[in-house]
This record gives sequence, C-alpha cells and structure tokens, in this order.
Amino acid sequence: MAEKILRTEYSEEMQRSYMNYSMSVITARAIPDARDGLKPVQRRVLYDMRELHLDHDKPHRKSARIVGDTMGKYHPHGDSSIYETLVVMSQNFKKGMALVDGHGNFGSIEGDGAAAMRYTEARLEKFAEEVYLKDLDKTVNFVPNYDETEKEPEVLPVRVPNLLINGAEGIAVGMSTSIPPHNLGEVVDVVQAYIDNPEVTTQELMELMPGPDFPTGGVIANKSELPQVYETGMGKIKLRGKFEVELGKRKADKDKLIISEIPYTMIGAGINKFLVDVADLVESKKLTDVVDISNQSNKEGIRIVLELRKDADIDKIKNILYKKTKLEDTFGVNMLAIADGRPETLNLKGILRNFLNFQYENTERKYNVLLQKEMDKKEVQEGLIAACDCIDLIIAILRGSKNLKDAKACLTTGDVTNIHFKVPGFEEDAKKLAFTERQASAILEMRLYKLIGLEILALEKEHRETLRKIAEYKKILGSRPQMNRVIKEDLAAIKAEFATPRRTLIEDGPEAVYDESAVAVQEMVFVMDRFGYCKLLDKSTYDRNQETVDNEQVHVVKCLNTDKICLFAASGSLYQIKAMDVPAGKLRDKGAPIENLSKFDGTKDTIVYLTSAENMKGRIFVFATKMAMVKQVPAAEFETNNRVVAATKLQDGDELAAVIPVEGQTEVVIQTTGGVFLRFALEEISMLKKASRGVRGIRLSKNEELEKLYLIGENPIVDYKGKEVHLNRLKLAKRDGKGSKVRL
Repeated sequence: MAEKILRTEYSEEMQRSYMNYSMSVITARAIPDARDGLKPVQRRVLYDMRELHLDHDKPHRKSARIVGDTMGKYHPHGDSSIYETLVVMSQNFKKGMALVDGHGNFGSIEGDGAAAMRYTEARLEKFAEEVYLKDLDKTVNFVPNYDETEKEPEVLPVRVPNLLINGAEGIAVGMSTSIPPHNLGEVVDVVQAYIDNPEVTTQELMELMPGPDFPTGGVIANKSELPQVYETGMGKIKLRGKFEVELGKRKADKDKLIISEIPYTMIGAGINKFLVDVADLVESKKLTDVVDISNQSNKEGIRIVLELRKDADIDKIKNILYKKTKLEDTFGVNMLAIADGRPETLNLKGILRNFLNFQYENTERKYNVLLQKEMDKKEVQEGLIAACDCIDLIIAILRGSKNLKDAKACLTTGDVTNIHFKVPGFEEDAKKLAFTERQASAILEMRLYKLIGLEILALEKEHRETLRKIAEYKKILGSRPQMNRVIKEDLAAIKAEFATPRRTLIEDGPEAVYDESAVAVQEMVFVMDRFGYCKLLDKSTYDRNQETVDNEQVHVVKCLNTDKICLFAASGSLYQIKAMDVPAGKLRDKGAPIENLSKFDGTKDTIVYLTSAENMKGRIFVFATKMAMVKQVPAAEFETNNRVVAATKLQDGDELAAVIPVEGQTEVVIQTTGGVFLRFALEEISMLKKASRGVRGIRLSKNEELEKLYLIGENPIVDYKGKEVHLNRLKLAKRDGKGSKVRL
C-alpha cells in the first residue's frame, strides 16, 4: 500500500496539536469535574479500592497493590501520581474530609514525605464509602477504560459538593484551579437553602457558610472581602496563625507565646522555614523580646513555643511575625472546574447549581432503577399469590407434564396439548391460565413450604410493602418538590453522621503594622571572606580592628543597618540583600553563607562588584564584559525592591567582567588577556539603560577576552606580569581600537 503524504502548514499543525494536548491536560488530568469534584486519578483510585472491597470495616491492603491495580486497569500514567493522590486523600491536614484511611507513614504536616508504597497500607474511609461510592451501579454512566478491557464510572455519585468540602488544587496548560476546603455541616446547610430557594443571594448563603474552613484551623483576616470571592469565584483570602499566651506560673518561669494553629499555606516545609525566619529575626535584633523558640508539635496538634522576656510587647511581636514571616499569608482562590465538558470559573451559586443538577440526574436514575426492581417484584408476587389461590390446578399441571417446557407453556398460554391430567376437571381451568414468563418461572421454582399459611400471609404483606414503595417512587419521580425532599433528607443524614465543628475563625483582623524604618539607624560594616561567609560588624568594632578586618576579608563595605547590600555577579544579575537579614556578629564570628541570604550561587557564579545601595545613590557606573562590550549606567536604573534583577544584557557565552563607579575620571584603559592596553576618553562610552548590551570597547583577537578595565586617576600604575604599566602614559586612542594599541 502506497504511503499518502498530507501537506499542511507547520504553524497550523503545531497549533492544533498543542490545543489537543492542552485540552487533554485540562479535562483529563489537572482540573476537577464540577459534578463530583474529583480529578480522574482521584476518581479511579477510589473506584479501584471499591472494586478491591477495601471497605472501612475490612483489613487494610498494601498501597502498592492499590497503585498497581489502578495503573493497570484505569490510569496508565505512572505509579508516582497515583500513590501521591492516595497519600493526599488520606492526609486530614490537607483535606476537609479524608477519603482514605492510611496505615503506616503517610507523611506529616511538617513536610515529611510518606514511606514507599510497599511499606504502607490503606482502605476506604467510611465517609468515602457511604457518601462517594454508594449506589454506584444505580446512578452514573460507565465508560470504557483506556484500552477498552474494563469499565469505569464517568463520575462518582458523590452526594455532597466535594468541590467545596475538600477543595481542589491543580495546574493545567494556561490555567489553574485553587479552591479552599469548607466545613461539611455548613455546606449541607447551604445546599438545603439553595434547594429551597434557587434565587437566594450569595450574602444569604454566607450567613450559613461564612467562609472556608481549613483543616489546619487558623484565622481568616479579611471577612469583608469574602462575598466578592464567592460572587466571582476568584480572589484572595488572608490567612493567619492563631496565638495563645501562657503566663509563667512562678517568677523563674518565662511567659510564652504559643502558636497553636498555622495558615493552611504553611503545610509542609513552611513550618521549618518559619522557625528559621523567627531565629533570623531574633539574631538581627528585630525580635528582641523573644529569647527562645521551640517546636513542640506532635500528633495532638501544632505547638510552636516562643519564650518571651519579662514585660514583652506581645502585640508588637505578633505584628512582626505577621509582617516578616509566613504566619500571615495569602490563599489565592480560582474556582475553576470542568462544567458541561469545558473549563469554567464558577462562583458559589454556580458550584451549587452544577451539583444540584447532578443530584437530580442521579436521583432520577436511582429511583427509576428501584421502581423497575419493585415492579418486577410486584409481578412475581402477584403471580405467586394467584398460584396459591389455585394451587391444586398448578399441582395437577406439574404432575401431568413431561418436562419443564410443557409446564411453562401451559402456565403462560394455557396450552394443554402435552399435559396429561391424572384427575379430570382441571383441563378447562388450565386453558384459562395466562401467567407472564417471570411469574411462571417463579411458580415453577417455588418451594412447598411457601404454601404454609403464615408464609402466604408474609407474601401478601410483602406485596403490600411493594405497592407502597412503587407509589412512593412514582411520587418522587413525578414531583420535583418530592425529589428535593429526598435529597435534603439524605444530606441531613450525612451531616448528622459525619459533620465536625468549624476549625477556622473568620474575622476582619486589624492590619499588621510594623514600621521597619522606626528601627534605630546604626552605622555598620558588611564583611565577607573568601569562603562566602558574611556578617555585619558595628562601626566601633571595625574601627578598632580595621587592619585585621581589611586583611582577612575579601569584601568590606560600610553601610547602615537599614541599607541593602548590592552584589553584581558575572552572570549579569544584581542580587540585593537587606542589611537586617545579615547576621550581626563579633569579630571572630563565622557569619552566614551568602547563599543562605540570597539566591546567589557561589558554585556557579562569581562576584564582580559589591557595595551598598546607599553608596550607589546618584552615581554612574561603567560596565564591561569579557567580550569587550562597555556602557555607562546611572545608579537610578537599579533602584528596585526585587531581590534579584538583571543588571545587564549579555550575549551567549559572555560574562560581566567589571563594574566600576565613576568618581571624576575622564579616561578609560582596557586590558585584554592578550596583553593589549587601549586608552580612550570616558565620554566615548555611551550612557545606556541596564537592559542594553552596550557598545564595543575594543576589537579582540581570536580567543582573546577583556581582562580588566581601569578608570584613570592621578598617575595610576598597574602591575602586569611583573612589569609596571603607567596607564596615563599610554597614547590616547579611539574606543573601537582602530587607533594606537599597546601590546606588552
């Protein structure tokens, strides 16, 4: 068969393929469905656990078995994502209601990872079993799995708005979702209110559910902004930790400030980061009232203890912690979900509307299945009751039949052709019989003890109950108010069994105020040794030991304690470090590695120039790169609060070689690795922006680079390989190197 080549525009094909890929990630991986609030991998893990009969009252099963079974049958995208999903669904500090009961090391709130799947075991929580997986065979559609060898549910018949209760987080292509968890009891109240009045306002709903309820507790400090979040489905929630004060019982005991609840965003490494940040604040003299910090958290809950000095200002300490650490943080809300097959940002009423439509659909399917089942029972029961009334005729037919087929034909159609009645008189009555196929089968399978009087009475009672159920199911299916009643009763039962008290306090907390400029300004000296360890010395210590410090330290910069340290690196980046973040120490203290204070990596980058922001103000700097690109840049270009910015633009393979402040000099000398010196006027170097590459300072030979750049002062003399070079005696030439150059 000859190959058929299709010609297409490359850009169109890439656009089409990328769109297909992005929609696949959005709908089949990262974004939850608005109906059951689950991502595909979560749904598949729960369904597989149900198929493995891992009920809440059954023994736990190895996580590796669950992961392998899920991957082989339903989710062929790797075991790590499946196990991570299993772990998260078991962590009650991440989920509003845990869905998996984990046995073993499933990680901790402090960021400890779960043990390998071969060591842990799991089973379903009762909540997941009862609320997420019940009536699975009566409600939702089943679709083929990835290789069409199994069937899996399109969605799970979740009977509560899981999108609100457990929230969701996911990053897709070009969009993401972030929905906070809420309190189960409050969500049930909101759904019931929405059922009663679909025109209810968001404000009225928020009287029942005032806001998110995070499993870590804490405080939501912007209550007045929450209505806008629920109206639009987007916004920010300000989270804070919760404090308790323990006063010392004896004189020797110190007062303690206890952090008993943390913001939801601090889960994981955030707790250790908080401890480090507090220690740094103490070391930099910003938290002078704190004398010790310890983490006494355990399985009972969070307990971070700050020991305080006598008469400490607790409000000031709280404000500093809120302002300078993650004890106050922001949770970004974007309630994006898959609704009707496409991603949509839903507000609170949009989530409730999608959930309720899903419940109507599931309830209708469920009661249609139940109704059909009762109708089948009614048919059989009526047949058995009728058979009991003419049992002598039935027995005569059975005794006169040669096989089962003849007996059934007589019961259903009155065909007595092959029936030989041993007692005359039954033939005419037999011809009038017209049982259904199902009734005939039930009569033929009926046991003789069913003819006992009490059994017949029980059958008639069961028939009356069946008729009652049929009437009830038809009433529910034929009336929306009746269906609403059933859904509300079901929700009330779930709330009664599983609801928990609210954990998160909601208020309009006062703004945390900490005026850093109010700190007493002191003259300090920033020093850094050749190993990259840096510290601040007070000026008096430096003045007493100036010679020693200058000899031992690679960088010595005078600054203020409110200043910033500016570090220009060979990579072309400018790193800024607040002086207050640098540990203040004594002369022989080691200090802290520069990597711990900034994003500068000394193993991959080198420092070209280091100074303070105060020293830079109002000055002009000459930049030079190894490829001999030069420019002048005013210091105002670098006035920014960002900790890392691009200080200059570099060509591929180029590096920043020199940054020199202009202090009245008018001439420049460039030195290359080939021993070439070029002297020219400083005014030939253009004044440019930091984002420019600059102009060529000298034409380099092959494999030659700019080594140094000098601004000529009075009679500067440099040592070049043991030779004295008088820079101001070099002949003045043109910047581009076309004039005189001196090679040594």
